[in-house]
Amino acid sequence: MTFDYRRTHFCHELNPSNVGENVTLSGWVHRRRDHGGLIFIDLRDRFGLTQIIFDPSICPKTHEKASSLRLEWVISIKGRVRGRGAHLINPKLATGEIEVEVRELAILSKAKTPPFHLHSDGLETQENVRLKYRYLDMRRALITKNLSIRHKAMHETRNFFTDQGFLEITTPMLGRSTPEGARDYLVPARISPGHFYALPQSPQMFKQLLMIGGMDRYFQIATCMRDEDLRADRQPEFTQLDLELSFSTPEDLKKLIHHYLKTLFKSCLGFEVPDTFQELTYAESTERYGTDRPDLRFGMPLIRLDSLAKECGFSVFKDQITQGGVVKGMCVKKGADISRKEIERYTTFVGKFGLRGLAWMKRQEGGLQSNIVKFFSVDHLKEIETSMQAEEGDLIFFAAGDQASVNQSMDHLRRLIARERGLIDPNRFEFLWVVDFPLFKWNSEEKRLESLHHPFTTPRLEDLGKIDSDPLLVRSLAYDIVVNGFEIGGGSQRIHDPELQEKIFERLGISEEERREKFGFFIEALEYGTPPHLGIALGFDRLVMLLSQTENIRDVIAFPKTQKAADLMMQCPSSVKTKQLSELGIQAKLPEKKTSSVEKEMI
Repeated sequence: MTFDYRRTHFCHELNPSNVGENVTLSGWVHRRRDHGGLIFIDLRDRFGLTQIIFDPSICPKTHEKASSLRLEWVISIKGRVRGRGAHLINPKLATGEIEVEVRELAILSKAKTPPFHLHSDGLETQENVRLKYRYLDMRRALITKNLSIRHKAMHETRNFFTDQGFLEITTPMLGRSTPEGARDYLVPARISPGHFYALPQSPQMFKQLLMIGGMDRYFQIATCMRDEDLRADRQPEFTQLDLELSFSTPEDLKKLIHHYLKTLFKSCLGFEVPDTFQELTYAESTERYGTDRPDLRFGMPLIRLDSLAKECGFSVFKDQITQGGVVKGMCVKKGADISRKEIERYTTFVGKFGLRGLAWMKRQEGGLQSNIVKFFSVDHLKEIETSMQAEEGDLIFFAAGDQASVNQSMDHLRRLIARERGLIDPNRFEFLWVVDFPLFKWNSEEKRLESLHHPFTTPRLEDLGKIDSDPLLVRSLAYDIVVNGFEIGGGSQRIHDPELQEKIFERLGISEEERREKFGFFIEALEYGTPPHLGIALGFDRLVMLLSQTENIRDVIAFPKTQKAADLMMQCPSSVKTKQLSELGIQAKLPEKKTSSVEKEMI
């Protein structure tokens, strides 16, 4: 007779109220312990663990069969629930007050010895190995928990926006290649040789077309693709919460997102989001923290010292000011214990971001001390102490250079020092709106203006007169939501006036022929009555990463790719047969035979 492996309970459910019941459990052998006759197994499924016991005095045949069990074998058992003695209770397990004495055992599937231990946190195993065997890695409690949080976040998101009157609408995956700031992933069209679809970097134009189509409030948990350089919080294919609404203002949208985040963090993490979020302009954020996505869980703001630098006798500072650069300082509270060797390490670190060196001073009992204090007058040193709010035991770092290098270097140094000195509370969440972004940025290589976000962003009305005369001073009605130093979302008021849209295209140097070729369908749509509309896209993977309290986005994606966009489990990207390329009208120019990125990461 076939063993009925259908479960009466999951492995997290049994408790003292079930004592005496006959149950069926199925799952994986998580741990095995042989205590001189008694065999103890921790049985695992997605929901948790239950301890089961094979006792030769109860069922000798089943006990004999159980002696062959090994880790990760899939089994099903039938047995009776019994309570543990008070001194045997395991408070770390939801089922720690009971155990199941097994009467029947079925071995459903055997397993090879896993390449790493699944009952550990996995940190001792190289990530590349865990990604190659991702189907094993996701059996670990950490990944199971994260994917469960992801599901809950999706469920709450759909409920929230449905209750707010939004329609969930799916937009196409195959579209037209348009400039959106990153490279497109292209898909050849077999029935139109020499032509390509582009996979969506975002549903930007589709969601605006939905507003033109009168859908009023739209949302989508959308899969997007960008062929860009990766880091810990990026993936080549990612999920974003995309939404757009008509006849609303940026303030309306901020209130909506605030309400959504309060709901989400409370439901998924039990965290009470504050009733108000901080707000900084782009200029304030970059000036004070060197970035438009600052981590506000700790201090160490950047303080500009240009005026003092002009007057002091330190040539490094004076020369940078003369050349149009900046000088900024950062005070590390109680940082005087940082050694010269550590300072040298930090100096090397900021060099990666374009800074040529770091100057420093320590506030000791007799005042500021350093090998550069001789270049500063007593009044200058007092001004530094006051500006930096330096107290005894503090360390001040100084950076001098072009503004971009100083900002980027000090932003990274600030984060590094905060991590190393334990200044970051992992259970704290700081929310920030960053607003008033520049509408344009200057491409120094191509000597032309570009959109900082995308060409459909509305400029602030009071800055319209600067579009021709001083375009880099034009601010946009754009906004980013930042949490703990991660940009989790960004959006803007869109242009709904065809004449203004044409003007922006002109200022970007996009010819009429080019705009008709790339955006013709959209430009025409704007001419058929477009409501004022705005939207935002939130990085759903990053949001779940925060809810899961990890800083690695791969921990919250079922089948992630590496930082080289490789899938180590499926061994892709990979070559395809010449016949497939021929059907698509494509000739592949292959580089010299060398180790592929996938192969390199497995070495």
